[in-house]
Amino acid sequence: MHKLQGKNITLISLNFYPEQTAIGLYSTQLAQFLEEQGAHVTVITAYPYYPEWKIHKEYMNAGSFMEEQLGNLHIIRYKQYTPEDPSFLKRVFHIIDFTLGTWRNIKKVTTCDTVISVIPFTSSSWLGNKLSRKHNAKHWIHIQDFEFDAAFQSGLASGKNNRSFLYNRLMKLETSILNKADRVSTISHNMMAKLQAKTTTPPYYLPNWVEADELHSKAEHPHVNSSKFTILYSGNIGEKQDWDFFMEVVAQLDLSLYNIVIVGDGSKKQWLEQSLEGYEGIGILPLVPFSELSSLLASADVHILFQKTEILDTVMPSKVLGMMASGKPSIVTGHPEAEVGDVLNSCEGGYYVTQNNVETIVQAFEKLRTNPQASKIMGQQARKHVLETYAKKGILEAFCKELDQL
Repeated sequence: MHKLQGKNITLISLNFYPEQTAIGLYSTQLAQFLEEQGAHVTVITAYPYYPEWKIHKEYMNAGSFMEEQLGNLHIIRYKQYTPEDPSFLKRVFHIIDFTLGTWRNIKKVTTCDTVISVIPFTSSSWLGNKLSRKHNAKHWIHIQDFEFDAAFQSGLASGKNNRSFLYNRLMKLETSILNKADRVSTISHNMMAKLQAKTTTPPYYLPNWVEADELHSKAEHPHVNSSKFTILYSGNIGEKQDWDFFMEVVAQLDLSLYNIVIVGDGSKKQWLEQSLEGYEGIGILPLVPFSELSSLLASADVHILFQKTEILDTVMPSKVLGMMASGKPSIVTGHPEAEVGDVLNSCEGGYYVTQNNVETIVQAFEKLRTNPQASKIMGQQARKHVLETYAKKGILEAFCKELDQL
């Protein structure tokens, strides 16, 4: 008998199935794994909207509240306000509306032994505290991103005095919420260090994972069909990536030798499409189903992720795990202290560049294109590291043991 057999677990997560990228994917797989261990899982979530920032069409005509099943998972949803052009103020309304709707939905939970809440949003964990106290249940907070820190790093608050006052108030609120939980976890070692400075609640390292059984080192996908050396980006086309730098690199590449494929959606997609008008050999395609993702990633010759190097993002981007697991090298830019740099450099699975220098990136592409054997070895090293360190089964089995000890 599994240790979680018969336990009633409530998961509060803004993002969930059928979203197949980022937090939605991991929250879904976590809930399904808990159910496989014998737990009865209720999921409190929003209507699916990410990464398009638009309610998915199959949910568009549904009412404000709905309940559905995914296998044995009981899902309770609220149709949150979702702006197609997510400015800072509109994101605030997005958070408030989801919080108010979820406040009503947690009242529908009649039995609960454990609450797991996922940040973002921090308000989800505030609600998780309320729910756990009501049912005398344990509360585990899992942090995928420090949303308050991210907002200020991105310069969303203007004015030095206003920034300091608002930042201090939000940090106190965050600490208060975290301190009320029984356990807190997060996804990278850099975030663990930050977490320990924010709260006295015992921390736990719970990284995002890859499904080792579904990874393929050799595959073909119709999105990648070229005799040229193929550069692939797959994921959210949003503000966190440095698309201005991407355009500078594109301008210096000999596109008679390279094929560039962008697969994804997000708030910067329209801008990117307009910026790439007139360029041949560059395709922007919709996200593929999760079942096709591994074959897509393995079809490329190299993966790219251009992040803004001046911002220290303590998140280990989950898309990097898939890139490395494909058995192909990656070229990533970012802050010198970012964890993804340590991972790539330690396993020699790609190039990590801390200064957005176009010439450096172009030279890296040329090294990989003109030396297939070196490129192959680099990709194999990346894949080996991911399979040894981030395999789903081992990570989630250890998590379930820790959860049972609560």
